[in-house]
Amino acid sequence: MHDDALWKLSAAEQAKAVRGGEVSAAELIDSHLDRIAEVNPRVNAVTQLLAEGAREAAAETDRRRAAGEELGPLAGVPFTVKESTPVAGVATTFGVPRFRAAVAAADAPPVARLRAAGAVPVGHANLPTLILAGMHTRSELYGDTVNPWDAGLTPGGSSGGDAVAVATGMAALGLGNDSGGSVRVPAQFCGVAALKPTTGRFPADHRVLGPDDPGPASQLLVVDGPLARTVADLRLAYESLAGTDPRDPRAVPVPLYGEALPGPVRVAVVTDPGGQGVHPTVRAAVERAADALRDAGYEVCEVPDVPRLAEALEAYGRITLTEFAPTWPVVRTLLGEGGDRYIAMAMEQTRPADADELVKLWGSWLGIRRSWAEFLDAYPLLLGPSFTEPPVEPGLESRDRAGRDRVAAGLRLCSATSFVGVPAVAVPTGTADGLPTGVQIVGRAFREDLCLAAAQAVEDRLGVLTPVDPRG
Repeated sequence: MHDDALWKLSAAEQAKAVRGGEVSAAELIDSHLDRIAEVNPRVNAVTQLLAEGAREAAAETDRRRAAGEELGPLAGVPFTVKESTPVAGVATTFGVPRFRAAVAAADAPPVARLRAAGAVPVGHANLPTLILAGMHTRSELYGDTVNPWDAGLTPGGSSGGDAVAVATGMAALGLGNDSGGSVRVPAQFCGVAALKPTTGRFPADHRVLGPDDPGPASQLLVVDGPLARTVADLRLAYESLAGTDPRDPRAVPVPLYGEALPGPVRVAVVTDPGGQGVHPTVRAAVERAADALRDAGYEVCEVPDVPRLAEALEAYGRITLTEFAPTWPVVRTLLGEGGDRYIAMAMEQTRPADADELVKLWGSWLGIRRSWAEFLDAYPLLLGPSFTEPPVEPGLESRDRAGRDRVAAGLRLCSATSFVGVPAVAVPTGTADGLPTGVQIVGRAFREDLCLAAAQAVEDRLGVLTPVDPRG
């Protein structure tokens, strides 16, 4: 197998080649390190290169194979890790200059799980400063990450560095996280696939540089999730990441694959959640995906809307900003010039809840989740947009109130489904005007398997878009 082609292979193909001895893990990692050296100066997605550690891990993989040991399902496969997720021995900077020396003592649970499956971290990847500076991947410490399809557009965020690294072939997998679209939006904007799991499916640790856990909203909303070029690769990552871990008592031992559903699976299609408008290319992407699912034997049903969208968005905003308000004066100082505008505009619009209001909001959260559970009982899957527009310009959400409102509206289905805690898979649907298009397929709690199967049906019919060389 010719070395310069190795980084173009899917994660599944890479692992199979290493397990079968067709290529060494060392060759596979070197192929990706060469690709990073060639491409990263143009897109600025990989922030801290972990070349030495990656080569050591590859050498250990090759030693184990030579000794006849069985290798994991992701043997030798390189992955990037968002700057907010700890990798042992490396600084977890969150893109903040003040955290440049905050070296992690241990891998975060999802990093440890991918390593246990044989995968190799090759670098940290960029994010908006502290994940809070907006949707565009621009950090105070590392600068702007560039969309490889069009340098004048945002790659999305907040897991934009991982999306760009995967889309351009610098890594086969990316490990991001998502609390309202942070893996799904960059997947749509960069032409890759992504999985937001059910809350509690993957073990995690989202403490920020210290022993204290975040508040209940952060505990329930933020989930780690993989990005990949193919749905089959997402499935491999899903199988490796799921399970329990004593470090995370929230993670539950639910089977990876649930019972088969009787008859054709019903898919609810909501092209324009809440009736706030959707761009024609996004509408067409949803229609293409619906046609693909129909062709695959799904029972595709147009429905008027998703349950209680406005209530979900209102409660999401109130709860998160209430939790956030006490630390905001300190956090604000870490975000750099203009980095505070995105949150500041939200705080001006939404006053923190008092204790009585907060208790009522927690009650309404359960009620909204119940309404969604009933909806997904009738329709096991929901097809809709991840973002209701094509990729927008960098920093639109921080420019002014209109820009912020436009971006918040664009990712409304992501916000609502994060709030409800259900799984979703973002999958590409082709291109329009030279840019990638995509959709998300949302499912019942702990039925990631149904989402992945439907996304596979879409990919089988509409194809894979990446890896790409940066353009413009």
